[in-house]
Amino acid sequence: MFGVTEPPQNEEGPFKPRSPYACAKVYAYWMVRNYRDGYNIFASNGILFNHESFRRGETFVTRKITRALSAILAKKQNYLYLGKLEAKRDWGFAPEYVEVMWKILQQDTPDDFVLGTGQLHSVKEFVETAFSYAGLNWKEYIKVDHRYFRPTEVENLLADTAKAREKLKWQPKITFKDLVKIMVDADMRAIGLKSIGEGDKILTEKFPNRWWKTD
Repeated sequence: MFGVTEPPQNEEGPFKPRSPYACAKVYAYWMVRNYRDGYNIFASNGILFNHESFRRGETFVTRKITRALSAILAKKQNYLYLGKLEAKRDWGFAPEYVEVMWKILQQDTPDDFVLGTGQLHSVKEFVETAFSYAGLNWKEYIKVDHRYFRPTEVENLLADTAKAREKLKWQPKITFKDLVKIMVDADMRAIGLKSIGEGDKILTEKFPNRWWKTD
C-alpha cells in the first residue's frame, strides 16, 4: 500500500501502491473508510505489515527460505534461487497480529491501525539467520536469479506502530530471530527431520497458553 513512501509508514499515509495487489488493498481500505463515515458502520482497518508463520504460503520468500533450508538439510535439494537480497521488510509473527485484530474490534469506536514490529530486516538477513541457525554457510547454497526480481520493487517497508502501542497497548513478543527459528523448526519437522528446538522453546515460553498449533 505504501509503496515508495519514506519509511517508517503510519496511518496518515500517503499510499503509493506498486502492484495490482497493493492497489486492491488501497481500494479496500477506502471502502472501509467510506462505509464507516457514510453509514456509521463499525468498520476498522488493520494495515498489517508482513506477518509470517509456519503456515505461510510456500511461494513467499520467508517460507521459501525455510522450506529450502529444510530440504537441503534432508539432502533433497542443493541450492535455493532467490531474487533481490537487499529488499527490506518489517516481518512479524502472524498469530500475534490475529490477536491484535481482535483487540481492534474491542475498541469503543472504529479506527485504523498500522501493525508491525518497527524493525527492518533484509532478505539477506533472513537467509543468514536461518542458515546460521542450522549450522550452514548460506553462501554455499544461495544463488541470485534475476527472473525473481520484481519489475517495481519496494525497497523498504517499515511500520510506525506508535498509535497501536498507545491505544491498543500492543507490543509484539516475537523478535525477528525468534520468527526465523520458529519457521525453520516447523519446516524441519514437516520434511521429517528432528527440529533444532529453539523455535519450539520460544513458543512455549512466550505463549504458554497459545491457541494455535505448529503441526
